[in-house]
Amino acid sequence: MADIEQYIQSATRENTRKAYRQAIEKFEVDWGGFLPTTADKVADYLFAHREALSINTLRLHLAALSEWHSTQGFPDPTKAPRVKKLFKGIRLQHPQPEKRAKPLMLETLEAVVAYIDQELVAEATLADPGLTGKLLRNRALILLSFWRAFRSDEICRMNIEHTRIEENHGMVIYLPRTKVDRQALGQEYRVPALQRLCPVSAYRDWLYYLNETEGPVFRKVDQWGNVGKKGLHADSIIPLIRSALHAAGVEHAEQYTSHSFRRGFATWANGHAWDFKDLMAYVGWSDPRSAMRYIDKTQQVGDSINASLKALDAPG
Repeated sequence: MADIEQYIQSATRENTRKAYRQAIEKFEVDWGGFLPTTADKVADYLFAHREALSINTLRLHLAALSEWHSTQGFPDPTKAPRVKKLFKGIRLQHPQPEKRAKPLMLETLEAVVAYIDQELVAEATLADPGLTGKLLRNRALILLSFWRAFRSDEICRMNIEHTRIEENHGMVIYLPRTKVDRQALGQEYRVPALQRLCPVSAYRDWLYYLNETEGPVFRKVDQWGNVGKKGLHADSIIPLIRSALHAAGVEHAEQYTSHSFRRGFATWANGHAWDFKDLMAYVGWSDPRSAMRYIDKTQQVGDSINASLKALDAPG
């Protein structure tokens, strides 16, 4: 039976299961609710947290309660008309600005990589294997995350044996499962080889340091340069990114998350006249509305204004 449960649990992403557990704990422990519950109690819970929790968090908690009741064989109280109408009313009467990660734009990417390159040259003379390993790892992780618009769990799921470098073309990464791959069929991602800010050469340098032929690509590196066997956890990516940005002197490094790569790449691609359908296919979006949320229109407007001002200043 334990084996069956293991397979059932694998149908839901680990991050989703964790979020659901936390939501159920808040309902039971923090608020004092009982499971199974009723539609009236769910409505009371929503009303009690209508201002303290964002609409997205309330939606997540409803999904967690729904999943718990469904898997335990109880009627789902979140589907009751009373609950649905109350949720809609809260969304209308308590609108909240959506929190989005700051997009990591190309100039910021250049600054971070330039800093890492400078540090690598310095550390080569200082012979600090621990720092050298972290710099090589971070450069490869950052460049791959940007040019493939990877999520944190996707970059952490990369395995050496599932990647191959194609000389003069780039590299191919196979991920057995992603967030959008609901059937777990696996998907290949092509990564371009570039003249500047090249993710392929950065990956090759890290792989040479790693000196492994299989297992997770991105791992912990200790102060002596020893590389762990386990892959980095998705929760460790945000601190890693912010630390790298802060070290490079990037302002407001605390505003960046792993989603900053996707937002930055999407904004860059859209600004370079990528066909919107091609962009959706490249990143892996199926819903145009989801895709548009990642494109920073404010940044594009600012770039257009700056370009216009430069044109006016140019000699006629």
